[in-house]
Amino acid sequence: MPSAHSLPVLDLSQADDPAQRAEFLKKLHAAARDTGFLHLTGHGVTAAESARILEVTRTFFSLPEADRLAVSNLNSPHFRGYTRIGHELTGGASDWRDQLDVGAERPAPVVGPDDPPYLWLEGPNQWPAALPELRTVVLDWQTRLAAVAHRLLQELLVSIGAPADFFDEAFADRPHLHTKLIRYPGSAPSGADQGVGAHKDYGFLTLLLQDSVGGLQVVRDGGYVDVPPMPGAFVVNLGELLEIATEGYLTATDHRVVSPPGAVERFSVPFFYNPRLDAVVETVPGDYLRSAPGVAHDATNPLHAEYGRNELKGWVRAHPAVARRWHPELVPA
Repeated sequence: MPSAHSLPVLDLSQADDPAQRAEFLKKLHAAARDTGFLHLTGHGVTAAESARILEVTRTFFSLPEADRLAVSNLNSPHFRGYTRIGHELTGGASDWRDQLDVGAERPAPVVGPDDPPYLWLEGPNQWPAALPELRTVVLDWQTRLAAVAHRLLQELLVSIGAPADFFDEAFADRPHLHTKLIRYPGSAPSGADQGVGAHKDYGFLTLLLQDSVGGLQVVRDGGYVDVPPMPGAFVVNLGELLEIATEGYLTATDHRVVSPPGAVERFSVPFFYNPRLDAVVETVPGDYLRSAPGVAHDATNPLHAEYGRNELKGWVRAHPAVARRWHPELVPA
């Protein structure tokens, strides 16, 4: 098994240094191609900003259960809001965590019978009345990380020999931003250690802020390896849409979270950077395509080039109770 510290560490600020830029792009290419995961430093997000989002995350989960359930995602046709412990599924099994899902703050769409159902993934968030500052902190964080992710995506494209602005149009109007505030409350009473089960992310890029507890594991060299928290760094991983866009040259990598032991709590804040829902992902041009093996086909996890379709499949699979309440036509019989 590789060492627990085997993920590459990249400093984004080196992209601005002419003396270091070529080496940075070489390392970024290798990390994206070989692992699909990396630690990102030099991103410009301050320690104070990271501490603040973790602080409000802990405060949210310390609210009385009634305050959290007041913003239950069962109230939202847009899959926004609070999910109770054990009520999200990965791989058909319950994840031992609770969470608050937040997206871009937009009005509820008018979805007609002939419109694609993924349009329901846009809409208003639910905010707890008992924690009014949560809205400002989370939406500011989301905007902050979108800028970091956009820069990183452009550099990733350059690293494989593609135009930096290839995806700019898909992200320019109504990008689909998504932030989760997550608590892993320790071991499940059953003894199962599935904090969140093995999965791949649906979209383009994920930037994860972890606390100091740990538990994230990533597939590498045939097995799972630990990804210990690195102060000041985001864990970055590629999603399924980049696999489609590069014909399998870049791949989304399976990862999971093992529950912390006993009554230890773990908090994390993943941010997902994705284009507008109706964006259809085109193949990224470049000489790298000569080495692209093609997109892997998995009958249990079909991939869709239309971003909204790929995203909606995940929500319906992970939150069947919400889907049954608001979108029963999407739930398999």
